[in-house]
Amino acid sequence: MDTEQQLAQLRDEFIARMGVVAANDGMPRMSGQVFAMLVFEGEEVAFGDLAKNLSVSRATISTSIRLLEERGLIRRINKAGDRQDYFQLADDAYGAMTRFALGGTRRTKSEIDATISKLPDEAEDVRGRLEAFSGFYEAISAALEDAATRVSKPKT
Repeated sequence: MDTEQQLAQLRDEFIARMGVVAANDGMPRMSGQVFAMLVFEGEEVAFGDLAKNLSVSRATISTSIRLLEERGLIRRINKAGDRQDYFQLADDAYGAMTRFALGGTRRTKSEIDATISKLPDEAEDVRGRLEAFSGFYEAISAALEDAATRVSKPKT
């Protein structure tokens, strides 16, 4: 197998695996595959090429693109004289991913803390377990804050 064929096979495997990872994280599989394709390609990809290369309908690509744009992971590019949209990774895609995860851990911690605040004084054993659970999310949040600082690109 030559290098080009090997790279194409690795690309397809990577895209498929990242779709599974996205699904495990609660995102649509196709959104993970679109994102993975843009990461692997490293340059803008035409809307039609996304649908063709991933063997899905344009409607499916449109739904995935919308989600990825809303999360700040990709950006749309218009080329003069070309009616087709192109997409590439956002400038701070990995920072956006980290901030999204941080928001989720903060919301979870807040839900746990709300329950703790409603516990009767006599529920010390439950309070201890829930406080440990909240502490776990506090630690994850602190780590994600650090990660967001490390991966975010400064705004210019």
